[in-house]
Amino acid sequence: MSAFQQNPATGTMTPKIRIRGLSKSFGAKLVLDGVDLDVAPGTSMVVIGGSGSGKSVLLKCVLGLIEPDAGTIEIDGKNLLAMDRSDREATRAHIGMLFQNGALFDSLPVWENVAFGLLAQKLVTRDEAKDRAIGVLGQVGLAGSVGDLWPAELSGGMQKRVALARAIAAQPDILFFDEPTTGLDPIMGAVIDGLIVDCVKRLGSTAVAITHDMISAARIGDQAAMIHKGKIVWQGPAKSLMTSGNDMVDQFTHGRREGPIQMELRK
Repeated sequence: MSAFQQNPATGTMTPKIRIRGLSKSFGAKLVLDGVDLDVAPGTSMVVIGGSGSGKSVLLKCVLGLIEPDAGTIEIDGKNLLAMDRSDREATRAHIGMLFQNGALFDSLPVWENVAFGLLAQKLVTRDEAKDRAIGVLGQVGLAGSVGDLWPAELSGGMQKRVALARAIAAQPDILFFDEPTTGLDPIMGAVIDGLIVDCVKRLGSTAVAITHDMISAARIGDQAAMIHKGKIVWQGPAKSLMTSGNDMVDQFTHGRREGPIQMELRK
């Protein structure tokens, strides 16, 4: 697959997601410091980095949950930050999100959680939404009867699969995954990773995942990038994460205490 799509108007190659000079501060703390990142169409990008490195803030800027201070975020060559509100919301409606802890609504049955976005945008009737939800639950390995349960009745692994079903219910062009295997045992983590890969391939979506789990990163990523102190310090094939030759990446992926990354400890 070509890394980028051909733009017939300009003859240039256009990433699905192009981020340039993205910066964000909270008070005196600079979290994103001019992030540049390209994600090719139909590929899975994994972003790694330590706690507080800016991974989650990066995703939230693309999702519109946080307004960046500077920079551009382009989807299919169009700058989200320059769009009016309605166009921006329409573009972001094509993005699905799997949150770190599932973020299911306790007050809604499983099927309504799965169909929440469809119902909120009035894309389907309630009857159609339930049928769609049951079908999507099947795609993540859950029986239709699970749709009538409440989130509190589900195990952690089942909750994660329901959250994945919600993320893919509208068949989005782009999927974001925030620490998809956090809180799961190794076997269930492998199951979730396999489902993510299957869903991304089935939809033909472009995916971006942030994770601390190097095994998970290798399973779900085509490309990988590392963010440190708000900057992308390395980018390459996900299969090269453990043998990147970059001192920061090597220290992080091998969990070494000594190296260029120094943990800031309070005294």
